[in-house]
Amino acid sequence: MTPEQVTILEDASEMGARRALAQLGLADEAARDDMNELRQLLKAWRDAKASARNAVVGWVVRAILAAVLIGLAMKLGLTDLVRR
Repeated sequence: MTPEQVTILEDASEMGARRALAQLGLADEAARDDMNELRQLLKAWRDAKASARNAVVGWVVRAILAAVLIGLAMKLGLTDLVRR
């Protein structure tokens, strides 16, 4: 490629990038703040999802352990202690 062709290609790619950013609404001065806000929202969403998943897993584990304990108590005949 000649230097002129490289310059034309670079100019065309810059114009295309500007046009794409403009279509996305990211060509103005507030774009950096918008992207930072979107990143913060995405991180908060991921944190909330992880927290909810951990809570559900915790409750499932507790329910399984409770069922095992109840089964053990029934197997060992300890249910009479509760009836008295």
